[in-house]
Parts: sequence; C-alpha cells; structure tokens
Amino acid sequence: MGNNHAKSSVTKNANLAFVVGIVLNLAYVLLQIIVGLKVNSLSLLSDAGHNFLDVSGLAFSLMAFKLTKSKATERLTYGYKKSSILIALLNTVILLLSIGAIGYEALLRFKDPEPLDGITVAWIALIGIFINGISAFLFFSEKDQDINIRSAFLHLLSDAVISLGLVAGGVIIYFTHYYWVDSLLSTLICLVILWSTWNLLKSSLHLSMDGVPEDIDLDEIKTMIGSMKGVENLHHIHVWAISTKENALTGHLVVAENLSADEVGRIRHTIRIKLSELNIAHATLEIETANDLCDNEHCDS
Repeated sequence: MGNNHAKSSVTKNANLAFVVGIVLNLAYVLLQIIVGLKVNSLSLLSDAGHNFLDVSGLAFSLMAFKLTKSKATERLTYGYKKSSILIALLNTVILLLSIGAIGYEALLRFKDPEPLDGITVAWIALIGIFINGISAFLFFSEKDQDINIRSAFLHLLSDAVISLGLVAGGVIIYFTHYYWVDSLLSTLICLVILWSTWNLLKSSLHLSMDGVPEDIDLDEIKTMIGSMKGVENLHHIHVWAISTKENALTGHLVVAENLSADEVGRIRHTIRIKLSELNIAHATLEIETANDLCDNEHCDS
C-alpha cells in the first residue's frame, strides 16, 4: 500500500514537472526564434533548435507515463506503447535535417559575419539560464526515482550551462564586435545537438527494429536462469522493447523431467520476478524437457 502511494505521488509530481517544464521551455524556444530572427543571431536560432529537442524529450517522457495506461485492443495487443519509440525516431530525423541547414548557414557566415546586437543575445541567454534552472529544479527531488526523470534533469541542467556560454558570447560580441563569435557558438551548439541526436537516432532505430534494449544483458539472463535448481537450459530467447519504459521476453525453458507441475510453476514464477528486477515486465516462457528436444540425430532409437 505504501509503495503504491509513493509510486502514485512520484507519477503525480513528475507529470506536473513535465507539464511546467514543457510550457516554460516551449515559450523560451519561441522567444529565441523571434529575437534570433530580429537581431540576426544564428547562435540563438541554433540554441532554439537544441531546446526544442529537449522540449520534445520532455513531451516523450510525459507520453511514456501516459502510454503505460493505454489499453490493448484486438488489433493492437500492446496498445499504443510503441508509438513513443516511433515518434522519437521521426523527431530525430527532423532535427538532423534542421541542424544540417543551420550548420551550413554558420559556415557561410564565418566568411562574411553579419552585425548583431550582442547584448540582446546575452539577455535572452540569461533568461534561458533561469528557465532551464527552474525546470531542472522541478525534477531534482525525484531524479533518482525514474530514468526518464533523471534524463530530463540532466538535459535541462546542460541547457543552463549552454545558455551561460551564450551569455559570455553575447558580451564578447558587444565589447569586441567580433561577430564571427556568433557563428562559432552556433557551430558548437550544432555539434552538441548532433552528438546527443545521433545517439538518440541509433537508439530509436535499434528499438524500432525490436533490437535488445541497451540495459538488457542476455548473457546475464542466461546465467541467472541456468543456475536455478531444476533448470537445464534456456534457448530461443527474444528480448525487445514494447515502449521506452517496458521490455518483453520470450524463450524456451528446459526443465528436469522429474519435476512436478507445481515445481515447474514455482520456477516460472521465480524467473518472472527475477526478470522484472532486470526491467523485463512481460515474460512468456515455453516449458520443455530434454525429451522434447530429442531428434533422430541426438537421441538413441
């Protein structure tokens, strides 16, 4: 009862933090785009793209909380949980195209820097420090409770650091009129986005193709189950992600022939508990004995 109440509290607080974080950061993205276009700052526009990535990440994390409650249907037996992976993949492709365009424009401006108001860039970036700082603080108390919450906290904290760099860049431009600094900052931000987006692209592609999730070790699973009393082998294992939060497993479990039905049931129950501790919520095990594996090549006639 206490655990369920705590879990409900975490979900409620996390939902509020995600909603507030999304609203604040989306408003900041719009502000960066408007001011970036007005003062002709490519670094502000690049950071707007970076912040939009994190707004999308917050939205996907919030979606993950909501989709865990989605009901299965006769045509969608896992509900809509997989959509979080597919949307993440689509969002990543769009972001890669956008930073390609921004990066190309930054290279052109290195050759012919355009004047801009550095102090305005600094003020907008200063606002970003406060917005990202406040958003990160909302996740601080629960950052160790869930991987999505911890990821959101770290992303927002890194955004605050990037905004600090933009403040410094704006001040440098204001006092030195080195307008190429804007292109330099834009390029650095694009590289940061590319690094984080590339990892997300690989991960979302891998999961969309039903690859084994990164936090799952098949050898660890085989060793753990194979060492259990009454278990002789585990083969034909398949592990995939149902969503960004839930994993599933199917496999053929070979047990000793002298076990009763109750003993086999207890083994299967124990395995499911152990698998849940390894972040595998859905496990389907087909029970076999050594005789079931026999064929003409391996068994005496």
